[in-house]
Amino acid sequence: MKIFAETERLILRELLPQDAVGMFEMDGDPEVHLFLGNKPVQSIEQSKTDIEFIRNQYIENGIGRWAVIEKSTGNFTGWAGLKLIKETNNNHSNYYDLGYRFSKRFWGKGYATEAAAAARDYGFNELRLSEIIGIADISNLGSIHVLEKTGLKRISIFDYHGKQHHWMKIEKQA
Repeated sequence: MKIFAETERLILRELLPQDAVGMFEMDGDPEVHLFLGNKPVQSIEQSKTDIEFIRNQYIENGIGRWAVIEKSTGNFTGWAGLKLIKETNNNHSNYYDLGYRFSKRFWGKGYATEAAAAARDYGFNELRLSEIIGIADISNLGSIHVLEKTGLKRISIFDYHGKQHHWMKIEKQA
């Protein structure tokens, strides 16, 4: 099991097949999927498939979202990290997207900001990226707040799967 980053309260490690129960708790919740197309997963089998998809990204792209584990309890809280986006969005392709998703019972604890900052630092320090992108539904004020606290700035608004989203960016400081 590879650990990519640690914070005061969290371990960010590779997603593993045994994370399927936590993934299903998170992705089966309609509130978690409110700004993600309103399509919560319907079975733990889908969560297992999603984990395998992400694990393949580690191999193909050298990066993918990570499991976020609460140090004090060992609980799977959600995922966070960077993802290489190859398709074109907002006239950009082959960019690194900073993302996060947490089970509702872990909302409001600052975990998203803590994990996003660790992923940002990993991207700049380990992957030597020059910039990191964030995309957030314009109505998802919580996610926009996390990205801004992590240092990303609103650049433009664009259509993403039929909904207006902020295109946000942070560049590595020289």
